[in-house]
Amino acid sequence: MRIDIATLFPEMCETVLNESIVGRARKNSLVEIVCHNIRDYTLDKHRRVDDTPYGGGKGMVMQADPIFKCYQQVCEIIGTKPHVIYMSPQGKPLVQTRSMELSKFEYIFILCGHYEGVDERIITTIVDEEVSIGDYVLTGGELPALVLTDSIVRLCDGVLSDSECFEQESHFNGLLEYPQYTRPEVWQEQQVPEVLLSGHHANIESWRKEQSLIRTLNKRPDMLENAVLTEKDQKTLKYIITQK
Repeated sequence: MRIDIATLFPEMCETVLNESIVGRARKNSLVEIVCHNIRDYTLDKHRRVDDTPYGGGKGMVMQADPIFKCYQQVCEIIGTKPHVIYMSPQGKPLVQTRSMELSKFEYIFILCGHYEGVDERIITTIVDEEVSIGDYVLTGGELPALVLTDSIVRLCDGVLSDSECFEQESHFNGLLEYPQYTRPEVWQEQQVPEVLLSGHHANIESWRKEQSLIRTLNKRPDMLENAVLTEKDQKTLKYIITQK
């Protein structure tokens, strides 16, 4: 997989992308991530890539042409059109299932907006989808782009040691993850649940699934509507509800 990020702050992106799991994935050539400075594609001698909005109003708007030239160069390098994502508070909320779908793409181009956004014509010309990481506004699209990139890369083959690393996580199957514990066995008079010390894998698995159901019911009951539940899960959930 190759991800190209078009931004005004490539150094900011590189600082994050060179660390932790994503950084190791890049180093081991499991994924290629290239950050492009949009200012490199402007003809303005001062490297400006924004201008005042038509119709008036406060703020500046990013011009279409530098973004388009950046996009064109990426298309030439990879020899095809990438899937283009514009990070925007107007986009569809990012969910785990979409990250999983995007992890199967070969080429992704992420556009980071700034100021009052980008010229609408670049959106209608090259953008395939708009993605939001929440119903709030940030100063630019870099942090959302990094969130999206991290959520995609960790799902790519070989990045994590085993698929089980993410298959048991919150949101993967529509439920929140069960509680986790590590040493010491007793901390501040709080004991690790006995079932986790038993070595009985079937009982542990049953406990974890029940805890996932309890957590989801208590913290995010809205998720249960679309969760993938077996007949046993449904019976367990009904029992949990009756005990509340």
